[in-house]
Amino acid sequence: MTVILSVPRTDSAAALRLRPWRPEDRLALVAAHRDPLLRRRLTTSLADEADAGRWLDEQAAGWDSATQFSFAVVADDDHTPLGHVVVKVRAAGMAEVSYWTAAQVRGRGIATRALEATSRWALDTQQFVRLTRLDLLHAEDNPASCRVAEKCGYVLHDLLPPAPPAFPVLGHRHVRTGSVVPGRSSG
Repeated sequence: MTVILSVPRTDSAAALRLRPWRPEDRLALVAAHRDPLLRRRLTTSLADEADAGRWLDEQAAGWDSATQFSFAVVADDDHTPLGHVVVKVRAAGMAEVSYWTAAQVRGRGIATRALEATSRWALDTQQFVRLTRLDLLHAEDNPASCRVAEKCGYVLHDLLPPAPPAFPVLGHRHVRTGSVVPGRSSG
C-alpha cells in the first residue's frame, strides 16, 4: 500500500504531495544534507549515496513494520524532494513527528503545510496504528520549529534538558492530541 497525501495550492504557494521516499531520491537527499544548518539540527547526516541508500532502506522498513511513516515532500508538478516529514510510533497511542526542509525552500511555509497534512493523517485517517498523541521535539535555539509547531496546533508541553551528544542544548516538547484544528481551541 502506498500512501500519498495531497496539500492543496494556496494563493501564495504551489500544491504539495507527500509520498514515500524512493531509491531515485538518493541524490536529492545527499544534496539536502550538505546544508550546514540541516546537519546541525539532525541526528543523522547523509554524506554520500551509500548513506542515503541505507537511510532509504530504513524508511521502507518503517512502513513495512508500521512503526515509522516517512514522507518525501515534493511540489505537485515536480518529483524532486523539498523536504521530509515522519511519524515515528513510540508507544501505544503515541508517536513523535519530525521534519526538515531543504535550504533553498525554507521560509515558504512548506514545513507547516506538510506537518499539518501529516498530523491530520496520523491522528484522523491512517489505518496502520491507533494514535491519539503526537510529540514534536526541537532544540530551544530553533525558533522556526517553534513557529511551525504552534501553527499546526502543537502546544508547548515541557522543556527538555540537554542530552549530549545528540541533543546538546535545552529542547522543547510540543504536543498535539486528537483532532486539533490549528487556530481553534481543542477543548
